[in-house]
This record gives sequence, structure tokens and C-alpha cells, in this order.
Amino acid sequence: MSKGKTIFGIIAIVIIAFLLFTLTSPILIIAEDTTEGSPGIDMAAKFSVLGGFDWIYPGSSVNENGQTLHNVHQDSPDDPYGAARDIMTYTYQFTPHIIVSVNPEAAEGIFGEGLIDNIRANDAYNGYAGSANVQGTMSRGDAVNTAMTSGTFNPLEIPIHILMGNIRFIPV
Repeated sequence: MSKGKTIFGIIAIVIIAFLLFTLTSPILIIAEDTTEGSPGIDMAAKFSVLGGFDWIYPGSSVNENGQTLHNVHQDSPDDPYGAARDIMTYTYQFTPHIIVSVNPEAAEGIFGEGLIDNIRANDAYNGYAGSANVQGTMSRGDAVNTAMTSGTFNPLEIPIHILMGNIRFIPV
């Protein structure tokens, strides 16, 4: 068997295992802004094979003490991803066992430069003024979805950003 076929087989097995795993436990995908002094989670999504993506706004996602998903690094510095899991269980009644963390560099590499600015231009949260073309009238989830679908999706960037550490898989 050639080396290429072996690598392709391994990738196929990983993808199939990943998809089967999401049938039993949704994955939490988080957008972490690592450019802030203390990282914050700016957006999240629950992903499962059967349900697809469900957008989650971190400021409205809390644990029993009222601590938000946005601030898990400040509130739980020793185990922020365990805290994120607990918040999902408390607020949304699902328990992720894998969290996929994507930083801004990876997001822009995959969905196009200016992705973050496009989200902010569409987002009506927190008084964003938008731009001349978009007045900031969308929810955060709609703004993210619009920016991602209007950008240029480049799936070849995904393995590159995984290798660079800009996309991380965190078991919780």
C-alpha cells in the first residue's frame, strides 16, 4: 500500500470517527480572541451531524453562579474549558466532550481577510455602528453566518492552522 493511500485512509477514519462522535455528543466550537489582554470567547456554536450549527452568544451563556462563557478565562483560569462545558450543560442542556477553539488568525485564513470586521459591521450588539453598507442590524449569530457565507471559504487552510496551533481540539 502506498504512503498516500495510507494517509488518505487515516484521514478518512478520523473524519468518520469525528462524525460518529458528534452523533452522541455535540461539539462546542468557540471563537477565542487571543489578541485581548486576557482571552475572551466572542462567539460559539454547537455542532452535531444531525443538527448542524446552532449559534451561541457567550454573553448570554451562564453557569449557576452567573459567570459567562465570554469570561471563562478570567473566571476559571485553571480550567476554562471545563467551565465552558459546565456552562453549556447548565444553559443549553448538552454536554460537549470536545471543544474546538479557533483564533482570529485561523478564522480569517479560512473565511477570508476582514472576517472579524465584517462581523462587527453587521452586529447590532453593544452599539456597533455598522458601516455605510450595513447598519449593524443583525444578531451576533446572523452577523457571523453572513460574514462566513459571504467570504471566500478556503478549506485548505484548516490543516495549516491546526498545525500552527490556531485551531485546537480540547477534550473536556
